[in-house]
Amino acid sequence: MKVLDHVSMLLRKKGTETFSVPSDASVFSALELMAEKRIGALLVVDEGRLVGIVSERDYARKVILSGKTSKETFVHEIMSSNPRTISCDTSVDEAMRIMTDSRFRHLPVIDSEGRIAGVLSIGDVVNWIVSSQDEAIAHLEHYIAGDLSH
Repeated sequence: MKVLDHVSMLLRKKGTETFSVPSDASVFSALELMAEKRIGALLVVDEGRLVGIVSERDYARKVILSGKTSKETFVHEIMSSNPRTISCDTSVDEAMRIMTDSRFRHLPVIDSEGRIAGVLSIGDVVNWIVSSQDEAIAHLEHYIAGDLSH
């Protein structure tokens, strides 16, 4: 992977669409949206401000295992408040380190104006790194083949 690979490059390839719910939404409605969009987490946004993130893992651990019901539990009861964020110019390597060290599977990206620019999943980062490594290997193979033919 190139040292200059920043999160903004990954978001350009992946896309910047994000999905969110307000903190007073029911957990059930959040789960419906996650299932519909085939995603594992949602941003929690109140009055245009990122206040948390809620994931399928939060549901499993804080609703099911606690004997609560998803229709009677609100997102603010189970979300991770004040989530860690990164900027668009954070390196992909740094994003991976943060996610690995902190055991996050989803990491919101904030632009220079404080707006949500996207969300990275651990899968997005791993796919980017694998793709970058494949590209580097192909370049090396072409370089070696070029050298050997001279």
